[in-house]
Amino acid sequence: MRFSGFNELLFYWGEHAPKAPAIRYAQNDAIKTCTYSELFDRVTKRAAFLSAEKKQAYGILSDGSFDCVIEIFSSVLSGRRTVLLSENAADEVLLEQVKEAELDALWGDSDLKAQLEPALTENPEGGTGKLLFFTSGTTSRAKAVVLTDASLMNSAYNGGALLPLDPADTLLCMLPLDHVFGFVCGLLWGLSCRACVALSRGARHYHEDCIYFRPTALSAVPSLLGFLLKYRALNPELKLILIGAGGCPPEILRAAQATDARVCFGYGLTETSSGVALSLGEGDPYAMTVCPDDTIEIADDGEVLITAPTCMMQGYWHKPEDTAEVLKGGVLFTGDLGTFDEAGKLRLTGRKKEMLVLSDGTKLYLPEYEQALSAALDGEVLCVLLIDDQPILVLEGELKDTAPIWAKIRPVLDARPRNQQIKRIEFYEKPLPRTASGKIMRWAIQREREGL
Repeated sequence: MRFSGFNELLFYWGEHAPKAPAIRYAQNDAIKTCTYSELFDRVTKRAAFLSAEKKQAYGILSDGSFDCVIEIFSSVLSGRRTVLLSENAADEVLLEQVKEAELDALWGDSDLKAQLEPALTENPEGGTGKLLFFTSGTTSRAKAVVLTDASLMNSAYNGGALLPLDPADTLLCMLPLDHVFGFVCGLLWGLSCRACVALSRGARHYHEDCIYFRPTALSAVPSLLGFLLKYRALNPELKLILIGAGGCPPEILRAAQATDARVCFGYGLTETSSGVALSLGEGDPYAMTVCPDDTIEIADDGEVLITAPTCMMQGYWHKPEDTAEVLKGGVLFTGDLGTFDEAGKLRLTGRKKEMLVLSDGTKLYLPEYEQALSAALDGEVLCVLLIDDQPILVLEGELKDTAPIWAKIRPVLDARPRNQQIKRIEFYEKPLPRTASGKIMRWAIQREREGL
């Protein structure tokens, strides 16, 4: 069903399916069940309490717990501008995000809250129904995307229209709720279809949670799915796997398709409240159907352009210039490259933006990475590409011994997480192609390299 916001979602199912299981979660090594009527009651009571506190902007340090879900819904229903933060982000990143989002209250781990409270703002701007999600960047440069509970519910409707869940289904939520894919496809998708959502017990239990909760549906980023497949952690009742938030290596897709589950792949962005196209588990998983509310066009240079009037962001928080750069006349210029096949299915072919999307959904911002690598190599001209889900370094010039190069860039690599480290060095034996303004066209190099 399509719901106009969180309040309508909770009220409708609380009235029409009061005893149906809404959320299952672990407590003291036992599975607890919250019905739809109990969920509505708990949220409305907590929302009334939050309303009385007269706060405007609430930062929620998401831990994926049942209490966290209650707090998110309650904050929105209380009229607060709600900002989803990752409790696992670096302290300096969180401090910058708290300042940027102009928060006056926090929820979450008490020790972490104490570290962040000096960054709180007095009398911040409010915003009823607004939720801010930070793009999944690897530095504080991640932008705060302004969405609404209406746009998020419309996104859940779009997903359910193409991949409906049944009230008898259990959707296992293992993804962080501060990521829009996790929030929509791990939580709202299930609730909007009146399914039951099971909340994971956390990363330490990922290898056990499918057997523990016995889900029939699962949403996962490629790296998580690869982990579950490696350890044979999927339960036999699982009949639907939705993969999203990053390019999925073919070997993971093949392994997933070897199970009894229907395997689907989704494409979306934080800016569009999550998914805009999905494959439906029939044939090629990379061939995607556009969601009902959305329109996708391919520009002359191959860029994917999205019109999504019900799901589009309101903009980047207090960054009008950045917003105007990507959102023009209601059309989102994604920086992704794609094409439509003969059957009218969307296929992604690469990225035009100055970032790489890794298989766990995090984004690697290239200008700063390439600047550090170039400095280590005494100003050599270079770029970084993503090949087979691995960052590779491309150097302008003729082939030469790479051992001295590895030695020079090692300190730069060691300062990065392992999945961001360069895996291979290649040489481009002519000047790297550039735009009229002098920027290296990584997408053009990648398309040439792949023979596109």
